Amino acid sequence: MSRIGNKIIEIPDKVNVEVLTDHVKVSGPKGSLSVYVNEGLKVTQESNTVSLERPSDSRTFRSLHGTVRQLIANAVHGVSEGFEKELEIRGVGYQANMTGKYLVLQLGYSHDIYFEPPQGIEIKANKTEIIVSGINKQLVGEVSAKIRSFRKPEPYKGKGIRYKDEYVRSKQGKTVGGATA
Repeated sequence: MSRIGNKIIEIPDKVNVEVLTDHVKVSGPKGSLSVYVNEGLKVTQESNTVSLERPSDSRTFRSLHGTVRQLIANAVHGVSEGFEKELEIRGVGYQANMTGKYLVLQLGYSHDIYFEPPQGIEIKANKTEIIVSGINKQLVGEVSAKIRSFRKPEPYKGKGIRYKDEYVRSKQGKTVGGATA
């Protein structure tokens, strides 16, 4: 029994949901998204709610039930409010700026890194903070992870790019261990 799959999705006033044969189209004030629905799952729409039903308790439909429901819920939330991830940069001389459509990162390498965000993603940067926002939750997460991968936080000094509330475990250096000559 899927607890997430059985939840009913509430649709806000400004959002329009259209149920088609193989996908669900969600449009709202921020844009529109389309979610693919497996042919066995049944999507029903009432006045301001959407619910999902599976035809049987087979393993594939059990796994798809909650996943597809959450994808539709994320699409509804994305077109109405949007998603946002915040990153912070730590390190002497490390910084980020927007130059035109490119995110320019200075991360201690011999060259600057120019990152062009994909369509549908908006990036705001001011020296030590980067905010990635958009309507597609998966794309916002992918872009944030890609930016973080340019210089992951290292455990000794804590330098690098990290998510806003990410905890990076710090290790002690080798001089603390009491090396003898």
